[in-house]
Amino acid sequence: MLASTLHASLDRAAARRPESPVDFPSERRRTTLGALARDSVAAAGALARAGVRQGDRIGVLCPNEPDFLIALFAASRLGCAACPLPVPTGPRDAEAYLARLGRIARTSDMRHLVLSPGYGGFAEILAGALPGVTLLPGDALTGAEAVDAADALPPVAEETPVIVQFTSGSTADPKGVELSHANVLACLRAIAEAIELGDRDSLGMWLPLFHDMGLFATLSALFAAIPATLWSPVSFVKRPDRWLREFAASGSTISASPDFGYAYLTAAVGPDEAAELDLSRWRIAFNGAETIRRDSVEAFLERFTPAGFRPGALMTVYGMAEATLAVTFPPLGRAPRWDVVDRVRLATERVAVPVDEDSPAARPVACVGRPVLGMEVRVAGDGSAEPLPDGRIGEVLIRGASVTRGYLMAAGRPQPFEEGGWLRTGDLGYLRAGELYLTGRIKEMIVVRGENYYPHDAEDLARTHPGVHKQRCVAYADTAPDGSERIVLAAESETASTAGDDAPRAALEKELRDLVAAGLGLDAVTVHVVAPRTLPRTSSGKFQRLAARDAVAAAGPASAP
Repeated sequence: MLASTLHASLDRAAARRPESPVDFPSERRRTTLGALARDSVAAAGALARAGVRQGDRIGVLCPNEPDFLIALFAASRLGCAACPLPVPTGPRDAEAYLARLGRIARTSDMRHLVLSPGYGGFAEILAGALPGVTLLPGDALTGAEAVDAADALPPVAEETPVIVQFTSGSTADPKGVELSHANVLACLRAIAEAIELGDRDSLGMWLPLFHDMGLFATLSALFAAIPATLWSPVSFVKRPDRWLREFAASGSTISASPDFGYAYLTAAVGPDEAAELDLSRWRIAFNGAETIRRDSVEAFLERFTPAGFRPGALMTVYGMAEATLAVTFPPLGRAPRWDVVDRVRLATERVAVPVDEDSPAARPVACVGRPVLGMEVRVAGDGSAEPLPDGRIGEVLIRGASVTRGYLMAAGRPQPFEEGGWLRTGDLGYLRAGELYLTGRIKEMIVVRGENYYPHDAEDLARTHPGVHKQRCVAYADTAPDGSERIVLAAESETASTAGDDAPRAALEKELRDLVAAGLGLDAVTVHVVAPRTLPRTSSGKFQRLAARDAVAAAGPASAP
């Protein structure tokens, strides 16, 4: 049972199971629910002495470690909103990273930032990039003396903002999703009900805590007073096979990942090694936050079913920061379901027409289920909130108790709702028999000669070519030198690293162009083959289509129509 605020919910869980562990293997640190509750009270006092006041917004720049959670709950106790910040990924992107943090700080009117002790050497650079922001070392908060009593802290209402989640796609004009205690707790109740979260469960996850899926999955575990093991994203990306062995050994029952994570595991763990694992306790494997591909899901199930993984454990879900997290879930225990539709009519006529599996135009679309507790979903036409009939493609609209009341933006706070409280998500999809199917993002649709194309379709065609490194490619719209629109495919390949010989790369570019052009029935396709690890990703590992254009600008010759 949750209380009316995040910190009160933590205190209630800690009173029930104070020794319930929260482990951070990658950082070799460990805490408990009881310690989190006590340390966050002490940290709230330290923040107050540092000048933080009720209603402030506090940046939190920490990896997966106790300091992140302590800072979050300390902000909650003070009636402040925590702004989880992406962690630095390396020196190559340092300038862009600092510029983004600066935009977030200005948009959120941030005056204080809690900094992980592990980033201490970064403090001077951060201070220069964030004028007017006071950096507070996380270890200074965790070592602080507790205030005399919780009564010394201000009362906090459930409608008080507690988290501002800046989306990974924020660019020159960042947008922060402002969430109240009531929003967050409504979402967590919905998740707990949908998966029948119980005392026998435990969480094991590698997603970063600043990512909405990582953060709210973790809060679900904490408030249910069940064990949580939180690895670092780097540990997963570098060695997914080792992560899976550690996950299996931990006995965890719940995890979450974007679709690419399941493809990583399949590629990293061979059939013989998979057969030696025991994944029988893994009862919930959320798959969301990006396009869900049938080939990656089916390959994962084929590889790990012999290890005891049940197909019904893999839940293809839909969520977004504006809804705190959860929007739709499929029924518990049902294996992933797909709608095989005509790819051409989906894009050009905006209608989902079923076709045979062996049709050249067949495109599988993942079913992401029905609205969770307290959520309403509809699919509407352009510029309207009126619902479309089943099978018609439109924008997904949502409303419910966990949906944000508004955004923080540099240009001010816009009104994001349609008449009747509906929020436009920017996602495209359709309903069939009450369940939602997602087809893409409005802003990523590619229009060539007046016709619509989904980037997923071009990417899925290219991934079938063995020359694409680990199936890593992105498609986006661009303008040709003559002013015409075209589809650009950027694909990673080892052939791009061949020194002094462009012939292999040129040959692969031509093969990929012919493959995609034939599959889409379109000749306006340009291909760039780039070296592995060139294409930009978000901090949680997802490819960024709209940022790929800059990354391939210096890619050299490309196959053009």
